[in-house]
Amino acid sequence: MGRARKDGDPFGLAGTRLAFKHGAFYYRHRDGRWEHVGTDVRKAKARANIYNSPSDNYGTMSYWLDQFLVNCESRVAAGDMAKRTKDDYTKDSVPLKVFFGSMLVEHIEPHHIQAYLDAGAKADRPVRANREKACLSSCISWLIRTNRTTLKINPCMQKSGTKENSESKRERYVTHEEYQQVWDAAGPQVRILMELTYRTLQRPESDIIYWTPKVLIRDPHSGARIITFEQGKTKTKLKIAMTETLEALINRATGPNPQMNQPLVHTQSGEGYTYSGITSMLTKAIQKVNAERRKKGLEEMLPFGYRDMKGKGATDMWLNGTPIEQIQLLCGHSDKSTTEKYIKARWNATAQPNELNLKLK
Repeated sequence: MGRARKDGDPFGLAGTRLAFKHGAFYYRHRDGRWEHVGTDVRKAKARANIYNSPSDNYGTMSYWLDQFLVNCESRVAAGDMAKRTKDDYTKDSVPLKVFFGSMLVEHIEPHHIQAYLDAGAKADRPVRANREKACLSSCISWLIRTNRTTLKINPCMQKSGTKENSESKRERYVTHEEYQQVWDAAGPQVRILMELTYRTLQRPESDIIYWTPKVLIRDPHSGARIITFEQGKTKTKLKIAMTETLEALINRATGPNPQMNQPLVHTQSGEGYTYSGITSMLTKAIQKVNAERRKKGLEEMLPFGYRDMKGKGATDMWLNGTPIEQIQLLCGHSDKSTTEKYIKARWNATAQPNELNLKLK
């Protein structure tokens, strides 16, 4: 039978590197820093378990990736990072730990980064390797910025000599016919996300799926109804005019009794979708269309995603004569040339030859 705990340790903090003072729990790091870890003893101990590195990997890249993800969680809670970004980093950290996990961060050099990128290309996952390298770079930059490493230069940076795998540009233009066929085959929530993306040109994965009726307000200056929000990626505060078409679309999304904390695009139980979840629903609608096309002996439709609705919307506005500056504002591009490239990459119109009459004799 174990020895009874003394009254001097009512929370059972012995061996955890935790201390309770001033009504909260604090963790003492190995470098002497004290970190406030909240007032809930269970959560404080869970955080201490991560910091104490039970697998004895303190100081390795595996250890620091875990600490980086803890920091990302705090940033999400503070509204300083999109949840989607934190989720992506969590997924990216898994293969990074396999390759870099046992290395000390100070021992990672540019040739190690290049080897990882090259291995990703050989494994037919070049783009995924690029994204994982970006996660590693963010983690190392955080370590440098917070003085947790003696490194002065991030080995992931291009100036260190690394070269990312080439990526093909996203050039998919969804035709009106393809849009209509998939819209007909899709369920109501897929239709709503397709239309909201097409009409507002916002990022479906980091903005639209998190919208609630709270984004709908009256402009304090004009009194007109608008959609207003902060873009998750650029942190740009944007106002979008509420047209009759958007009004009808949002009313269809919220129903007659809008719930202020309920996402506009939600499940039957009122919960928000994960982006991967609602993307799979779009994929099933495309598969349904292609099954019908095969029965008719027609060529299958190439797959597309919600982000392609943004590209289609921008391109269609441009073809309809909308000023490029207005499209740029909606897309959130800082440079007009970026918007022009974004549109024209999708619009592969047939070039017309020069028919100028030179009146040659």
